[in-house]
Amino acid sequence: MAQNYDVVILGGGTGGYVAAIRAAQLGLKTAIVERERLGGTCLHKGCIPSKALLRSAEVYRMANKTASEFGVEITGVTLQFNKVQARKQAIVEQLSQGVNTLMKKGKIDVYEGTGRILGPSIFSPMPGTISVEMRNGEENEMLVPTNVVIATGSKPRGMAGLTVDGKYVMNSDHALQMEALPTSLLIVGGGVIGIEWASMLCDFGVAVTVIEYGPTILPAEDADIVKEVTKQLENRGVRIVTNARLNTDSFKIENDNVYISAKLQDNEERFEAQKLLLCVGREANIHGIGIENTDIEIDNGFIQVRDSYQTKESHMYAIGDVIGGLQLAHVASHEGLCAIEHIATGKVAPLNVLQVPKCVYSFPEVASIGLTESAARENGHVLKIGKFPFKAIGKALVNGESDGFVKIIADEKTDDILGIHMVGPHVTDLIGEASLAKLLDATPWEISQAIHPHPSLNEVLVESALAVDKRAIHF
Repeated sequence: MAQNYDVVILGGGTGGYVAAIRAAQLGLKTAIVERERLGGTCLHKGCIPSKALLRSAEVYRMANKTASEFGVEITGVTLQFNKVQARKQAIVEQLSQGVNTLMKKGKIDVYEGTGRILGPSIFSPMPGTISVEMRNGEENEMLVPTNVVIATGSKPRGMAGLTVDGKYVMNSDHALQMEALPTSLLIVGGGVIGIEWASMLCDFGVAVTVIEYGPTILPAEDADIVKEVTKQLENRGVRIVTNARLNTDSFKIENDNVYISAKLQDNEERFEAQKLLLCVGREANIHGIGIENTDIEIDNGFIQVRDSYQTKESHMYAIGDVIGGLQLAHVASHEGLCAIEHIATGKVAPLNVLQVPKCVYSFPEVASIGLTESAARENGHVLKIGKFPFKAIGKALVNGESDGFVKIIADEKTDDILGIHMVGPHVTDLIGEASLAKLLDATPWEISQAIHPHPSLNEVLVESALAVDKRAIHF
């Protein structure tokens, strides 16, 4: 028997379940179809488990290398990686139970299985009926929605010539499930995911080499930030190789090691390690969900949407990684909220990418919002820039982490903040204030006038804002 809904959401990741909660709040009869587990990639294969491992790596680094700087002598420090993994999984399970509770609270029906969009049928003259192949083997369920939200997310992208086997060649999904650490690792790709893994595994004592095709790691970040991250990673023993053209034909596995060559600027080098981790981006999960039964348009592997997140089928929406753009969990959540608001009210509130904070949870941490210096200049802005180091912030010295800085880029004529870029301790938390400043169209002067507590890391924002007009107090 077919079940009727106001909204059916394909995919129960961060974007999908947040959209479902908002739909239920607005009184819409709502269902989610999820083929694996609610919470999606972010909770089970991405944000949360990787950050749990990064935290364990941070504690190990502090106990093993920096505790003595605080007058705390620790001997016999050992890493029990099985306990690291157990802690990670316990966090994931706790949060997973929380998401399930939220579905029950919102009276949202959850179908555990694979959903497929059907074309016009006896159930509806329009495409959009969802056939759910139930995971428990029961008979397929037919869901007839007024509106569909596609939130099927993404998966790690592969590379031609490198077969991912989960043992010698891994993607991030496999790396999260490692039972033991390798002694050495090649990371192909110096983007956010690659750099977070490089930082983490370096702290765990793994010899890490990052091989990046482009001229720098973290290509979306400001050049000053990239320079600082590169310096700090290399000082900790990470080897970073840029402008490297991999020769995948040279790849081989021999004596339990992997070997691959890359053409550098002036020569070709052969690399060797126990394992290789492929971090070359993510691709949308659009196959096997019935897109071909609709008029939905695909471009470069991603679903095309309007500002309202409607596809070419106006009753079908798409959000999150499946539409490309900034593939971030908080972006997917925001897009989900916008799509549901449009379904319920007809109001359009498109995402402003210049108001989206971006974070890299490596050591050092990186956080940014708005335009980089080079992008701002390319857009024709005349700039004034304030930059202030953490080494002049008392709380950073107290915490024993004083490397890094905050950089604020403003328009000289209008005083508008164009971008805020951070590298250093806890900047993935500090970026929240910068995000609010961007939302409220604050000027550097307005940030500097807000009274910040002392001692606190937040003071770096006051000083960098003052530095925009060459008025910094403590440097």
